Amino acid sequence: MNILEEIGNITFQMWQKGWDEYNAGNISYLLSDDEVDEFEIIESNRFINFENIPNNLRNKYIAITASGSHFRVIKDHLDDLTGVIKVADTLDCVEIVYGFNNSNYPTSELYTHLLGHSSRLKVDPNHKIIMHNHATEIVAMTIKHELDELKFTKTLWSLCTECIILLPEGIGLMPWMVCGNRKIGEESALKLLEHRVVIWPQHGIFSAGTSFSDCFGLIETVNKAAKIYLITNGELNNVLSSENLMEIKKDFNLTIREGII
Repeated sequence: MNILEEIGNITFQMWQKGWDEYNAGNISYLLSDDEVDEFEIIESNRFINFENIPNNLRNKYIAITASGSHFRVIKDHLDDLTGVIKVADTLDCVEIVYGFNNSNYPTSELYTHLLGHSSRLKVDPNHKIIMHNHATEIVAMTIKHELDELKFTKTLWSLCTECIILLPEGIGLMPWMVCGNRKIGEESALKLLEHRVVIWPQHGIFSAGTSFSDCFGLIETVNKAAKIYLITNGELNNVLSSENLMEIKKDFNLTIREGII
């Protein structure tokens, strides 16, 4: 199974979760040299221009979903709804080098993905994936909960033991911004320097990781905690205390973000 087939499988699973209505969501994957060799790379002369592409992405190949693609059908239309792009060596552009048939193009969030990959590579040389969807309970929690990054993280940690274990650095919480533009890409990239999970209020969530299971699992865990928050109507009477969280920190030898506990 190649990477595009894996993208088809994981996008369908996200749709089954109810996280990707209509054309919601996008995924990108940094290909290794061996993985690139699995594709018949072409020079399509189909370019997408960007300003100030980070140098650590030069000559990188990225598998990514198409703009307007529906996650429930990507697996059945891989040649149309996914493809591979190559970041130019010197020019500020990317070229479609595989897939995206029938005049399709990469996701409108491509700039966010490019900057996000660049940020994560600076802190994790094994980084591979940026995953975005509209996980329902996470979006609902951003409507109900105070939008303070430290308080939001503390609530998630206190509701589900796995949250502090998997995300000791906490979550990155953005202010509301219009999606798909340069500014939100730049701000998200800054958050991804310190966090593997970034939430866009009233919109969705991004995760970064080394595998599809890694990224999916992070979103699933945060969404589970958010669901518990909603089920309890935010009445947090018997949650993990600060003392409990500190015990978890000690027993699991975690380095946690300061200012949360």
